[in-house]
Amino acid sequence: MVTLTMEAASVVKDLLSDKEEDMGLRIFVKPGGCSGFSYGMALDMKKESDLLLLQEGVPLLVDEASLPFIDGSEIDYVDGLSGKGFKIVNPNAVSSCGCGSSFHTKDNQGTPGSCS
Repeated sequence: MVTLTMEAASVVKDLLSDKEEDMGLRIFVKPGGCSGFSYGMALDMKKESDLLLLQEGVPLLVDEASLPFIDGSEIDYVDGLSGKGFKIVNPNAVSSCGCGSSFHTKDNQGTPGSCS
């Protein structure tokens, strides 16, 4: 399961407010980044094979391939000295890059590349 904090849910609800009713926040993992895998987020429509999670009133969409990498993660929204944005706390990540957008797990190192 992937969870959203109330702060993150509030921001996503604002982003979805002028979109189609069936849209949700897609959370996915893709190869790349300096640690092997990178997180991705997008407003999207549900696909038939997606897992749909309702968190704080926000539909989260997760594809089957990404779920093992992010299962148990919490998505927060932070506003601090280094900027504001979404932050993913992933218990499966054993290593991540300094910017926090790239990681690898114990069972899968991925293929490290350049940080994007």
